Amino acid sequence: MSHDLMGPYLDAALAVDRRVDDLISRLSLAEKVGQMLHEAPAIPRVGLPEYNWWNECLHGVGRAGSATVFPQAIGMAASFDTALLHRVASAISDEARAKHHQAARQGNRGQYFGLTFWSPNINIFRDPRWGRGQETYGEDPYLTGRSGVAFVKGLQGDDPRYLKLVATPKHFAVHSGPELKRHHFNAEVSPRDLHETYLPAFKACVQQARAASVMGAYNRTNGEPCCASKRLLQDILRSRWGFDGYVVSDCGAISDIHEHHRVKQTAAESAALAVRNGCDLNCGWIFGHLLDAVGAGLIDEAEIDVALRRLLYARFRLGMFDPPERVPYASIPAGVVNCREHQELARQMARESIVLLKNENNLLPLSKELGCIAVVGPNACEIRPLLGNYYGYSPRMVTLLEGIVAAVTPGTQVLYAQGCELTGDRPIESVKWVSQADVIVAALGFSPRLEGEEGEVADSDGGGDRLHIDLPGRQGELLEALHASGKPVVLVLTGGSPIAVNWAAENVAAILMAWYPGEQGGHAVADVLFGDYSPAGRLPVTFVRSLQQVPPFDDYRMAGRTYRFMEAEPLYRFGYGLSYSTFAYANLRLGRDRIGPGEAVDVSVDVTNTGARIADEVVQLYVTDVQASVPVPLRHLEGFERIQLGPGQTSAVKFVLTSDQLVAYDDKGRPFVEPGDFLVSVGGGQPDDPASGAVVTKLTVV
Repeated sequence: MSHDLMGPYLDAALAVDRRVDDLISRLSLAEKVGQMLHEAPAIPRVGLPEYNWWNECLHGVGRAGSATVFPQAIGMAASFDTALLHRVASAISDEARAKHHQAARQGNRGQYFGLTFWSPNINIFRDPRWGRGQETYGEDPYLTGRSGVAFVKGLQGDDPRYLKLVATPKHFAVHSGPELKRHHFNAEVSPRDLHETYLPAFKACVQQARAASVMGAYNRTNGEPCCASKRLLQDILRSRWGFDGYVVSDCGAISDIHEHHRVKQTAAESAALAVRNGCDLNCGWIFGHLLDAVGAGLIDEAEIDVALRRLLYARFRLGMFDPPERVPYASIPAGVVNCREHQELARQMARESIVLLKNENNLLPLSKELGCIAVVGPNACEIRPLLGNYYGYSPRMVTLLEGIVAAVTPGTQVLYAQGCELTGDRPIESVKWVSQADVIVAALGFSPRLEGEEGEVADSDGGGDRLHIDLPGRQGELLEALHASGKPVVLVLTGGSPIAVNWAAENVAAILMAWYPGEQGGHAVADVLFGDYSPAGRLPVTFVRSLQQVPPFDDYRMAGRTYRFMEAEPLYRFGYGLSYSTFAYANLRLGRDRIGPGEAVDVSVDVTNTGARIADEVVQLYVTDVQASVPVPLRHLEGFERIQLGPGQTSAVKFVLTSDQLVAYDDKGRPFVEPGDFLVSVGGGQPDDPASGAVVTKLTVV
């Protein structure tokens, strides 16, 4: 055995810091630089195998063959169930660990089989056009933060010594389209909007979930490339928030610094700027020019050591240098991948994510003993609308048609037709035959063919973004033809973003938003359609009536955007969703009606299921500052809890509201708690939504 293979860095009993420093001392400058690329080469003389840092798991292990496919992130956010989201993340990390170790045993150390995952996406879904909004947890900073924390903790595990995986909240910061401009765009944002809207979820993931990594964004923010921003990476992330993990660039973002942002002239200058300002790992190849940068005096080797130390620290904490028997996660068996338990978990998450938008005359739930059901639409018998983007592959994908066929009795006839193309202008099929059905299920909406990331979308003129938010192609015409049959129509929408179904909201009897529901989507939709599950999902993003209700896409000011700042009445509000049961709210009480800075107050309310069936309810707490001296949101979510109640059952739901949740921001983005009155509302939705049943009280800050 060589001397290098007997060093202290291989002694699992030593402190990680000492082991990292020992390993770095054995590497040449060229070897160090190589380890700062996402395709890090092997260094056999120190026993370091090749490692690819690029892995994805937004809603299941992605792009690595078999995996459980959970609902897309925006759908999981619609569940408003962070405990379930944590369970999903834990299942994903089980599968990721099992796949990694099995691949290593097979000699496969390629991309997407590592332990460092570039998830979750916690950008704010501020504009309905953004194709990648489906990857996020919606438009609200609080919901996004709570969801992100749950997901990061589920991925990274709770062992005091070892990380299960590395989670990477992305894209830091102020990033949400347009996709076609992302490589050269400068997002101009005020200090108030930055700290009030764009940064809170990142702060929560770093400070509360201890995320081990953060990914920078492609764009510039206020003139600085995000992956080389001193203000974002050094001043805020590390100095102010105390982040001690590593920062990875988005893929190709370092080359953008000189090729598109034109902040620097050469690759060496871009690499030096990024590392000096806090970016440690390059998804791409530009950090290879760090050797030239050192030679030119643009950066010194000690600064490279700082970045490499952060990277190696993560690899040691993942157990990559320790015997497998010492690493608790190394023994997770391959059989856990897409196991029955995970399939059931995917079905449960899909059921909880479904939002009932309309149910006129209680058309739903349907009987399983109907004589005939017509299932019509381009998304009824397709797998892609189940997947979303950044997906894995399951051998158990259940389409909407398959779920309906499996749910009804053998005596029920199910008829199917595509009806029309997903998009394009080809004429719709004749639908006169649906007159023989008792009910029509129209499976319409979007597909990842129409929305997603730049370069990943087949049928988008917006580079992945949507140029319109109405039903695509001739789907609207098909829906009107189905309605004209005189038969009741249930519209099941798939998609990852708001859809302007204004005509349907006025004319169709029932509407479900199923998102991209994952491998068990067909079963989950059928569970809701036929009453095996009462829907309780809530919209994590506002459904506007048209794009005329929102500012220009590339305007990053929050004024007029999202439920927090939009004064126009949308089609469906953030937090909205119906149930097969009814709920009453009463006896809203505060532990005290006056608090000061640094203090907290208990908020309690009684929630009663006044309907005839067991059902979930999403209890939501909103705050309104009614005496602010600076611009503040119209209202903002500061608490939620998903509960289940039987008929007639009452539960006392309790929240703790802190003074930090009542802050306003001055023109420089500094938070302060201002004396005055606040309205605290608790209900099934926003306080001025009649369907929410919300009750309101006053809290005074002194």
